[in-house]
Amino acid sequence: MTSALPILTEAAANRVAAIAKRQGRARPLFRLEVEGGGCSGFQYRYGLADAPRPDDRAVEAHGVTLLVDEASLPFVAGATVDFVESLGGAAFQVRNPNATAGCGCGSSFAV
Repeated sequence: MTSALPILTEAAANRVAAIAKRQGRARPLFRLEVEGGGCSGFQYRYGLADAPRPDDRAVEAHGVTLLVDEASLPFVAGATVDFVESLGGAAFQVRNPNATAGCGCGSSFAV
């Protein structure tokens, strides 16, 4: 697995900034975590954060700070977080070079 921090696309950063603005948050902080579960073994969990945690690694992209904790980093290193809109709906999507398999919904993966 690579050690590069994941990145946010401009579309994802714009969506995070819009959600943060609607919630009255002055600083858009977006947390990406990996937890056990899902149909493929691991699943992504993401959402707005109030503040960085002591074990977070942070990367700035398009005015948004992406936070990833040290335990999750090996699973999402080098990944790209995007926001995709289609006829089926709109959702954040993780393109993860570490994943060896995934599920149809795109929220869980295996390494």
